Amino acid sequence: MSASLRLRHAVRLVALLNLAYFGVEFAVALKIGSVSLLADSADFFEDAAVNLLIFAALGWSARRRAQVGMALSGVLLLPAGAFLWTLWRKLGHPVPPDAAGLTLTGAGALALNLFCAFKLARFRRHGGSLTQAAFLSARNDVIANAAIIAAGLATLATHSIWPDVVVGFGVALMNLDAARAVWTAAHTEHRAHSLAEP
Repeated sequence: MSASLRLRHAVRLVALLNLAYFGVEFAVALKIGSVSLLADSADFFEDAAVNLLIFAALGWSARRRAQVGMALSGVLLLPAGAFLWTLWRKLGHPVPPDAAGLTLTGAGALALNLFCAFKLARFRRHGGSLTQAAFLSARNDVIANAAIIAAGLATLATHSIWPDVVVGFGVALMNLDAARAVWTAAHTEHRAHSLAEP
């Protein structure tokens, strides 16, 4: 099987897994009132969209893939928007989330994202900025999910809203950094292919 076909299979699987866990995490976040889980569920939805777009775009020209990569840098900002909305609501009603639900859901997300990160790691040099977007998202998610587990344990110990809020803020910052990295890579690719054309 060619590297391109293996990449297509990998991103399709990662997209479907992310879409499924988005539903799980979103439902739990609403039930237990977690800022970090709601921001992370938006991140799962964004990851599903990124990987589905990669799956569709792998047959396109390098220049077209770079253009889609620049657009995807904007998609990476979605979790930051979700965080700001949930933070506003949380500060208006400062009840800590259920610590056990937060920890267990974060652990499930961590296991899924570790699988996805390892699945995509071998392809991060293929497919240009699109594949880089998917790998950066999966890598950031592993870090975010470890922090969510820590927030759950801290919430159990302190009965405070702040571990959840601080981790949600971290998820938003990581996604802003990923958006910047993907935009830079895609813009560089687009310029290179534009200059190469007669």
